Amino acid sequence: MNWDVKEAKITGDLEFEVCFEDGTSGKVKFFPSHLFGVFEKLKNPDFFRKLSITDGFVSWPNEIDLASDAMYFNIKQNGEWILK
Repeated sequence: MNWDVKEAKITGDLEFEVCFEDGTSGKVKFFPSHLFGVFEKLKNPDFFRKLSITDGFVSWPNEIDLASDAMYFNIKQNGEWILK
């Protein structure tokens, strides 16, 4: 799928750059206010740095992942996806 992630690289606190199969790329940034529930573990910088790609998804241990299609459509429109 176009929105399968092929690369992801941490660029700062709670942010990373991503590149999709079709070459679309952009930035993803979390605001601390978004980090609750399943995403609360991402507040820990060491845990956040465990970012990886699993089956086309940006993911972290304990089955934490992001919806690649939502990320793709926001980046395609705005060049970034900000999770507030």
